[in-house]
Amino acid sequence: MAQKKAGLPENAYTPLKEGEKYLPVIPASSSIAEITNRSVIAGLIMAVLFSFAAAYLGMKVGQVFEAAIPIAILAIGMSVLYKRKNTLLENVIIQSIGAASGAIVAGGIFVIPALYILDLNPSLLNTFVVTALGGMLGILFLIPLRKYFVADEHGNLPFPEATATTEILVTGESGGTQANVLVGSMLVGGLYDFMVEVIHLWDKHLSSAKLLMGLGERLADKAKMVFKLDALAALLGLGYIIGIKYSAIIVGGSVLSYLVMIPAFYFLGQHVPDIIYPGKQLISTMDEVMIFDTYVRPIGIGAIACAGIIGILKNGKIIVSSFGVGFREMAKSGGSSTVEKPERTNIDLSMKTIVIGSLIITVLLLVFFLTMTSVTISLVSLILILILCFLFTMVAARAIAIVGVNPVSGMTLVTLIISSVILVNIGLSGTQGMIIALLVGAVVCTSLSMSGAFITDLKIGYWLGSTPVNQEKYKFLGVIVSAISVSLAILLINEAFGFVLPSGVVNPDVPAPQGNLMAAIISSLMANEPVPWLLYGLGVIIAIMLEMVGVPPLAFALGMYLPIQLNVPLLVGGFIAWMVGRSSNNEKLARARKERGTLIASGFIAGGALMGVLGAVLHLDQIGSPVRFISVGINYVREGAIWASGDKAAWFVDYGQWISLVAFIGLCLYVYFEAKRASVDE
Repeated sequence: MAQKKAGLPENAYTPLKEGEKYLPVIPASSSIAEITNRSVIAGLIMAVLFSFAAAYLGMKVGQVFEAAIPIAILAIGMSVLYKRKNTLLENVIIQSIGAASGAIVAGGIFVIPALYILDLNPSLLNTFVVTALGGMLGILFLIPLRKYFVADEHGNLPFPEATATTEILVTGESGGTQANVLVGSMLVGGLYDFMVEVIHLWDKHLSSAKLLMGLGERLADKAKMVFKLDALAALLGLGYIIGIKYSAIIVGGSVLSYLVMIPAFYFLGQHVPDIIYPGKQLISTMDEVMIFDTYVRPIGIGAIACAGIIGILKNGKIIVSSFGVGFREMAKSGGSSTVEKPERTNIDLSMKTIVIGSLIITVLLLVFFLTMTSVTISLVSLILILILCFLFTMVAARAIAIVGVNPVSGMTLVTLIISSVILVNIGLSGTQGMIIALLVGAVVCTSLSMSGAFITDLKIGYWLGSTPVNQEKYKFLGVIVSAISVSLAILLINEAFGFVLPSGVVNPDVPAPQGNLMAAIISSLMANEPVPWLLYGLGVIIAIMLEMVGVPPLAFALGMYLPIQLNVPLLVGGFIAWMVGRSSNNEKLARARKERGTLIASGFIAGGALMGVLGAVLHLDQIGSPVRFISVGINYVREGAIWASGDKAAWFVDYGQWISLVAFIGLCLYVYFEAKRASVDE
């Protein structure tokens, strides 16, 4: 059947009314090319390339860029290489397979470098096994929840990352006015973030300490009370897609952390002359960033963990029913063949396959740990992995669905703490204890990273009309290839540069901040140092109170855990979306404006993501001479060599915050008025 012109339905982003059904871009009755040699090979190539790129950049700059958006753009661009243009669903498969790279990298670089940093001599086989099996567990545990997240919660969860990628794929298919809007906003957002993040023409970190001058400085100095905002186009676009409700809840968590808890801890520190664990110095000598990282962020981690458990308990019926339906299907499949077949767009891997696959991975993990330690410790490690992977699957999927950010570091920290405490109590410590705990952490970290990333793929497929079982089958292939690539990348980077210099200090060329953090934490835990249970417990109490008053605890907890400067621009974007949605009394016109704004926001996210990758590459030393020439020129501008003379340089420094504020306001006005240019006919 011929493929119709792409275009998202009107109810793509709104909750469905009773009896209403969402019909994807490619309806279930249509059958177009989806799994082809072209889509699979291209997806695997993307997985290899982006695994190496993301792993190196992640350990270099401490950030893992989201691969889904650039892969989607490349998938569309590759169509010109063929006589037959890629179908929309082929591009979905390319994106889904290739995006496994970002998920495996995000899971791998948090833990695996710690094995090298602590000189624990991990083998290539070990790192491949934990990342591959962890990624597969994440897929298998998520599949029974697919229908709940992508269909039952349709319109209730914003899915910002999936929205941006879907808009790119649809726009690349339909072209016309929508393509112009997307490309234009990508250029605007990308250029804006390039000037801020790469060239540093003005400050991106807006701070009340500087903008409020005397008052702000006094609040920052006397109470450590600082309000911050990262003025970036990508974050503004993300907030627009998230919307006013969730962005306000997220910022509420940040306000509690930065304007209440940090000042409270600082006040306490003025009257306590001793060092308070887990701090390494007096609170009175800390700035707001150190107080946040040391005392407040652990409270956020406790809140995230509790919010995840609350989600499991609240959705227990859904989880049980998902597995129940699957087991009933297993029973029926052995008997009559007259069982009604679901629509193409609602076919998942069978529960029989999920159960058998989970059992195989469980056995492989047990055998893997038995090669290194005793039966008792292997069984305990396996039980920890299965329980934590199952619990964190819901947390990761919901976090990605709400804010587009997976709290990988927090959940990995929880995993390391729990596993280390248990392993120490059953008699394991020292070198072997660190190895086992880190490998357990690597499996769980990769699993929850994959769960969060894969729910994005499945939501994209739901909007566009992919066959879920195809995405699920070939995601496993992407995981295997990405796990091999990431393991090789980390090994080669360690061999080439070394995460630790011979002098014992961190190598500034590849600082691997997450790996060094996990190495420091696991060393302390295996030395049987105390765990800040009180701080985690405070987070648990906050999450329970939020649930009692009807505030989504996970969104609020994410706000507590993430730096405030990343969250405030989300609220700005959400407020603009709210204003655009109420800019006309004509319901159709208001909807058209809101959708045009979503396209603009998607362009901002895509442009910002691409420029972030480019900026990171331009700041590397180990790159080719043409790119180094550009990099040198950018550094020349960035460091002020062109204008660094007399009063002009001082003027730039003094007014950089105001320049940034004016530029960011201009960006907000661009989104609002450009969105209002929409017409009902678009």
